[in-house]
Amino acid sequence: MSVYEVGLRLRGKTVLVVGGGSIAGRRVPRLLAAGARVRLVAPEATTTLADYAAAGELRWERREWRPGDGADAWFVLAATDDPAVNARVAAEAEADRTWCVRADDAEASDAWTLAQAGFDGVSVAVSASGDPRRAAAVRDAVAAALRTGDLGAPRTRTAPRAGVALVGAGPGDADLITLRGLELLRQAQVVVSDRLAPQELLDMLGDDVEIVDAAKLPYGRHTTQEQINAVMVDRALAGKFVVRLKGGDGFVFGRGAEELDACVEAGVPVEVVPGLSSSIAGPAAAGIPVTERGVVHDFTVATGHVPPGPQSKVDWAALGAGNGTVVLLMAVKNRGPIAAALIAGGRSPDAPVRIVENATTKNQTVRECVLSDLGDTEAHHPAVIVIGDVAARARTLPGAGRGR
Repeated sequence: MSVYEVGLRLRGKTVLVVGGGSIAGRRVPRLLAAGARVRLVAPEATTTLADYAAAGELRWERREWRPGDGADAWFVLAATDDPAVNARVAAEAEADRTWCVRADDAEASDAWTLAQAGFDGVSVAVSASGDPRRAAAVRDAVAAALRTGDLGAPRTRTAPRAGVALVGAGPGDADLITLRGLELLRQAQVVVSDRLAPQELLDMLGDDVEIVDAAKLPYGRHTTQEQINAVMVDRALAGKFVVRLKGGDGFVFGRGAEELDACVEAGVPVEVVPGLSSSIAGPAAAGIPVTERGVVHDFTVATGHVPPGPQSKVDWAALGAGNGTVVLLMAVKNRGPIAAALIAGGRSPDAPVRIVENATTKNQTVRECVLSDLGDTEAHHPAVIVIGDVAARARTLPGAGRGR
């Protein structure tokens, strides 16, 4: 079946969707993302479609299709579970010279919805002579090659934008960066990177990308935050696009707010891309849920880089008195005093503890102890310490650690 692939700009144009089942549920989000004014005609609809209607993102007429429903439509999707209805919808669209996709019968349809994926401004749509599984497989392969850089797609008509992106790279494994973070990293002309950011991500950058090492080794040499801010702002004001790449999420004990303020105060365009925080992802990678129904209903994430005492802003007594999960970041050096403070506050000395080192990577290690022994139990940076009943319920995951 020969087709002529074309892209439709549907912004502001009415699209009629007949049928409210799972197929419509998959197609409508793409139509809305394209800016179409979706009119849904169906007596019933999926929860997702109903939510779109409740939010005013589409118009839902709760009834069966009637002749004339597509009179004002630029495009029609016939997606009911009744082939006879779909045939009548398509026939009316044909008479009105309106393109119509029949979701139930590709051979009887004069228009197809192609298998589509997008990355970094590139949209890929694949047809495979009416074989949707084959089209999806090719689409997925092309999309994966774009994301990894195996398939190059250099920009030739637009200059890179100037500004800063604050990108959280996730807890350790390079694959756990978000698609948006990876997209912006590929556009970067300057990357200011921390030690805990996955170093594999830097290997994919071109030789012309300036990489600034802003590593902050715990209790050792460091680059001041002011220097980091100055590098980002200066490069951006010079017309460069800068990515500040950090492990975990930059707004969870990562000074992301200070970097955001520096950009805003300097008038530099800035985008924040959240990352998967190691405070939750680290325990999860070790099979430890920070909350679990019937076990614990709250958790607290605290930094341990300052020991309990006048300089710490953490209410260790309150955490000790509670029964929720306590997750500690940057607490390896001060784990002994912290354990003592929690016990003094009322937490049981026998409270289960798990120490997850190098979470999500091939070097992931999990150590267990009770709270009273935390100070004497071996632990190394980077580590996430989990205290509470959920720690005792840790699961052994086959192939734990995702690093290649």
